[in-house]
Parts: sequence; C-alpha cells; structure tokens
Amino acid sequence: PGIGQRNHCSGAGKAAPRPAAGAGAAAEAPGGQWGPASTPSLYENPWTIPNMLSMTRIGLAPVLGYLIIEEDFNIALGVFALAGLTDLLDGFIARNWANQRSALGSALDPLADKILISILYVSLTYADLIPVPLTYMIISRDVMLIAAVFYVRYRTLPTPRTLAKYFNPCYATARLKPTFISKVNTAVQLILVAASLAAPVFNYADSIYLQILWCFTAFTTAASAYSYYHYGRKTVQVIKD
Repeated sequence: PGIGQRNHCSGAGKAAPRPAAGAGAAAEAPGGQWGPASTPSLYENPWTIPNMLSMTRIGLAPVLGYLIIEEDFNIALGVFALAGLTDLLDGFIARNWANQRSALGSALDPLADKILISILYVSLTYADLIPVPLTYMIISRDVMLIAAVFYVRYRTLPTPRTLAKYFNPCYATARLKPTFISKVNTAVQLILVAASLAAPVFNYADSIYLQILWCFTAFTTAASAYSYYHYGRKTVQVIKD
C-alpha cells in the first residue's frame, strides 16, 4: 500500500517509515512461530469493493435464515443466488485489480462464507432438510477455524498489543491462504445448500442423490479440517513492514 492508502485510517501516521523497495516481505516469524512482526505492520485501506461485497454477504445471512425458517423457499433461493453472486464478484475483483486486494479481505471473505454457511445449515436443519450430525460437524469445524483466526491475529500483532490495534481493520498483520481441499469443501457445502433449498420447491426432498451429497459434504468437511491441522502454519503469512 502506498502513503495515500495509509491516510484512510486513523493512526496511520504512527507507522514506521517505509523501507526501500524490495525490503518488505510476507514471511513466517523466526522459529516457525506466529510471533509478532519485529516492526510495525502495514496500514491499508479496508474500504475495497471485495470487502464491501463480503460484508453484504454477511448481512444477507440472517435474511436467508429467516426466510428458510418461515419456509419461503422460493424467495430464499433468489436471495441465496444474490449471496453467491457477491462471492463470485469479490474474488474476481480481488484477483484482477491489485489495488482491491487487502490482508483484511483474505480473512473477511472466508469469514463471510463461514457465517453464511453456518446460518444456512442451522436453519435448513431446523426445516428438516439437512441432518443434525452434518450440521454439527460443519459448525464445529468453522468455530475452531474462526477461533484460530482470532488467535493468529493476536500472535501476529506487534507489541504493545491493544484492543484498539487488534480491532483496527486498517492494521494488517497477516494474510490467510485457504487450503485446496478447503476451497473444494466450501463449494460442496454451497452446492448442498442450493440443492436443499430447491428440494421443497421441486419436490425431491427424499432423493437418494441428496443423501449421497450429504455424505460427500461430510467427507470434504473432515478432510478440510485435517488439512488445516496438517498444513496450518503454511496457510498464514505474517506481514512485515
């Protein structure tokens, strides 16, 4: 981020002077630990289009949950399609416009997916469209991953650690890189949600293919959890100014 981007955030003037070009690096802390960066981390502009789209997806999650509980599946399908569109757009924009990428976005995008998926699975389970054990497995994995993200944020925050610094979205300390199987799992989970939402509309709630999709979703969820356990440190890049 350039100097202009720092001015978007309060406290940006407190950042250390920028090093020469090429001196910055995203690297793991010494000793393989997620320790705090040795110098103040980058300030960045969090108000990017992908981040706004991720926030929109988070806002649509409770709306979808309410529609499902009220069994208004036709409208729920439309809102779910809109949420899926925001997911496609934020990834496309971040990949193709460098000034729209941010460390915050690397955490906010998967967080929005997890919030959306969690609310959808709970509400679809309430509507007897997804089995309880599968929802319990998915929620448990997501809670552990979200807790890990908060822990990484704490460990990578330069001292002195303060609440203001911790919750400052402009203060970038680490970038997150999801594993390949985790991306597959997210896609499979969303496919199951779409199929479950459409089931009462098109009358195939008891289909054997839907039950096979339950099993495949459970398998990819377990594989994703193991991948984070096995490759955890490789999915985190600590940012040093």
